[in-house]
Amino acid sequence: MKWRIFGWGIAALWVITIVIMSTFLVQGHTRPGNDGRTEIILAPSERDLVLAEMRGLLKAVHGVVTALGTPDQPLKAAEASARAAGMAMAADVNPAIMLKLPLPFKQMGMSIHKDMDHLADAIAQGESPPQILNRLSSMTARCTTCHDMYRFGTK
Repeated sequence: MKWRIFGWGIAALWVITIVIMSTFLVQGHTRPGNDGRTEIILAPSERDLVLAEMRGLLKAVHGVVTALGTPDQPLKAAEASARAAGMAMAADVNPAIMLKLPLPFKQMGMSIHKDMDHLADAIAQGESPPQILNRLSSMTARCTTCHDMYRFGTK
């Protein structure tokens, strides 16, 4: 009888742990912001890392647009800019930071990195500048959606 109660107690603790971890994985470490957006709470150094990654993405978009707008610049420069912001950029993200980010934020961010790789592939395969710009437009639409939804706060 004692073992049965002990077993149920362990099972209950396991379920509670899974529920808490799942909630944290989906919700992240957030609170309502004072401007209607969700505030993601990070340590100052974590916030700096995430913002640096966002600046890297913006610089990649700038590099692609600049290459497309400069007739004497080869599209290899646009491809290199896009590739630099692909999944390789997201490969070494700190797991502790990822746990603090809400699931929709992570999904949008990872989709942008994947799309940067796809954009680089499309440039390498000879897509036209208007097609490349349409891809960029779709990507930056997600960026603005994310910025409309989230802001960063510190502990």
